[in-house]
Amino acid sequence: MKRMKGGAFLLESCQPEDVFTPEDLNEEQKLIAKTTDEFIREQVFPLLEQIEQQNFSHTVRLLQEAGELGLLAADVPEAYGGIGLDKVSSTLITEKMAQGRSFALSHGAHVGIGTLPIVFFGTEQQKKRYLPALANGKKLAAYALTEPGSGSDALGAKTTAVLQEDGKHYLLNGEKQWITNSAFADLFIVYAKVDGEKFSAFIVEKDFPGVSTGPEEHKMGIKGSSTRTLILQEAQVPAENLLGEVGKGHLIAFNILNMGRFKLAAGTVGTAKRVLELAIKYALERKQFKQPIASFPLIQEKIATMAIELYATESLVYRTAGVLDQGLSGVEQKQGQEVAKAIGEYAIECSIAKVVGSEMLDYVVDEAVQIHGGYGFMSEYEVETHYRDSRINRIFEGTNEINRLLIPAALIRKANKGELPFFARAQGLQSELMNLMPTLPDPQAAPLTLEQEQINHAKLLFLFVAGQAIERYGTKLTEQQEMIRDISDIALSIYTMESTLLRAAKQQNQSKPNATSHLQFAEALIYNRMQKLEQIARHTLTALFTGDTLRVQLAILRKLTRIEPKNELQLKRNIVKQLLKAKKYIVQSRS
Repeated sequence: MKRMKGGAFLLESCQPEDVFTPEDLNEEQKLIAKTTDEFIREQVFPLLEQIEQQNFSHTVRLLQEAGELGLLAADVPEAYGGIGLDKVSSTLITEKMAQGRSFALSHGAHVGIGTLPIVFFGTEQQKKRYLPALANGKKLAAYALTEPGSGSDALGAKTTAVLQEDGKHYLLNGEKQWITNSAFADLFIVYAKVDGEKFSAFIVEKDFPGVSTGPEEHKMGIKGSSTRTLILQEAQVPAENLLGEVGKGHLIAFNILNMGRFKLAAGTVGTAKRVLELAIKYALERKQFKQPIASFPLIQEKIATMAIELYATESLVYRTAGVLDQGLSGVEQKQGQEVAKAIGEYAIECSIAKVVGSEMLDYVVDEAVQIHGGYGFMSEYEVETHYRDSRINRIFEGTNEINRLLIPAALIRKANKGELPFFARAQGLQSELMNLMPTLPDPQAAPLTLEQEQINHAKLLFLFVAGQAIERYGTKLTEQQEMIRDISDIALSIYTMESTLLRAAKQQNQSKPNATSHLQFAEALIYNRMQKLEQIARHTLTALFTGDTLRVQLAILRKLTRIEPKNELQLKRNIVKQLLKAKKYIVQSRS
């Protein structure tokens, strides 16, 4: 596989053989997925209602059982008691775990943001002391960053750490809010400002003097997870429990959030598959006017659209898992800045995955409730719980609004460092676009040829709109958040469309029996996204220009977003047939 730099997908072309897709799983990875799926369905599903009532003894026991199966150890190196799996394998575990609702959140907080800071940034002593127990479930972890006055503004934290005169302990004072796993966590990754100024990270055990937690919070969803305030009152933390360097806590916090965003996206894929399965089965069983509601075209359209959005997210999540595998190979042997750079390389892709995944899941659960009708509003139906649970994902790991602001900022930072030739590519683009000739459909062309050209034009559109905005506002572009949002949404669409196309093209190139189904998913997704891109770009261009200049810019926009009419209705009818036959999300051969 060709190794791509983070964000390079916006400027460069990529070939199908350069991306990882769900169809590329090897036998070992399939076994890991099967093991996780069986664990959730056989061990966790029967206890979900009790877990929902916050019977945390079940959660702790199940996490320990997961540890015995190796399901907590995927990201922990073998040298420290883990099994050091590739990122695709750990992504599969996260996806399959997601069916377990609140239990999945407890698992994810432990293996992800709770354990990874020590994996990536811990000293040799810290890794040997903590990782074996975290990998087998004898100790459980939590992550404590948010405070009552600092959510998205993490560096505004008020929690302080003062090194005592003997140099043996730090005294930590402050409160951390909304801490997942806090009822039963044995250790917390805590962020505090040394001497009130230097943002730093610490490994804090629950039994250290001065450490306590508040009462459980009452939440809209994910009710079976523990969410409490972590209270630090003159908490005594050994000096050797400083994680990383004093004043370098932001390197840990922000890069662990990058990994958390990606894992959240993987979880949305697993949950969406479960919810779509519930919706399909209900539609097949529920009868109105003497026939299953699954026979009604409007219900079929909902199911098809849910599946298309899921297919797209699944495609970009596993593409991202593939690049993370390349970028993070051997990273646990590196130190500090090197680790942060390796993780931060794909910050753009991780933010995109988080935004796309969380918004896809919100759409899927909303439509699933609609398909259930009044029963979807009743708590005894599983879909009602998923509806409430899904809402937090657009807030977790940095709100979607914050992530949308981060994407262009990360791109500009890379360009300023000379890591991506964004400015050079944007220069002189307008004259190139003025002479751009529209692509006409060729009946003899290979499948997805026209869609590939549309994606190429979408990349030019990104350069066009982002370049115009930067030229107009320069460093003050950060004040134009609506424009930054629009630029991000173009980038989101490009990564989604291209990941979908590359996955389908790979199946086509390999002459797989289900290639036609993949093509239909890709065609439907790209047709939908290209229509939305025109509206997004128009919104920013009309804010940048007026009069004749605006008319020229809009003429270029029409060239770049021109699409041939497609029978989207028939595409979706073809897609839904296989879903109803399988009674779940599946990409299979047409019958």
